[in-house]
Amino acid sequence: MKSKERVKQLVEELQLLPHPEGGFYKETYRSLDLVKTPSGERNLRTVIYFLLTSENVSKFHRIKSDEHWFWHEGSALTIHILEQGQHQKLSLGPVTLSQSFPQHLVPAEKIFGSTVDEEDSYALVSCVVSPGFDFKDFELFNKEDLLKEFPNQEAIISRLT
Repeated sequence: MKSKERVKQLVEELQLLPHPEGGFYKETYRSLDLVKTPSGERNLRTVIYFLLTSENVSKFHRIKSDEHWFWHEGSALTIHILEQGQHQKLSLGPVTLSQSFPQHLVPAEKIFGSTVDEEDSYALVSCVVSPGFDFKDFELFNKEDLLKEFPNQEAIISRLT
C-alpha cells in the first residue's frame, strides 16, 4: 500500500481530525481522575493518536505537562526541542543504530515540534500527557517571538512556525 493510501486509511479508520499544530489526531483516553495543578484541576492522563506526514509539520508549541511519545508505524518522526539557545533532535521510530527509539519523553514546558523527514511518508504515534492535556495549557509560537529567544536557530524556526 502506498503512503498516501495508508494515510487516508488511517485518518478514516482512526477517525483522526486536523490538529491546530499540524497533522491529525484523535483523543482515545481521558482519565476520570483529577489532579490539582498550578493551572487548575486537570485529568490525571490523556492519550491521543497523532499522525504526521512529510508534507506537513507539527509547529513549535509548548504544554504544561510531560508528553510521552510512542511510535507505531511509518517512518521515523523527528522531535525538535528548543531550549537554552540550542536545537535538539530526537528520533522517534524503529530501534536502529542511528539512535532512533520507539519512545521519547518531552518534559513539561519545553518548546517543541516535529517532522517526518523521509519524503512521501508518514509517522503514526501515540502521545500520553500527564497531567492530562488541556488546550488552556497549549501555547503555539510564531517565528518572530522564537527568533528573539533563539536567534541562531532561524532555519528550524522558519520551518516549524
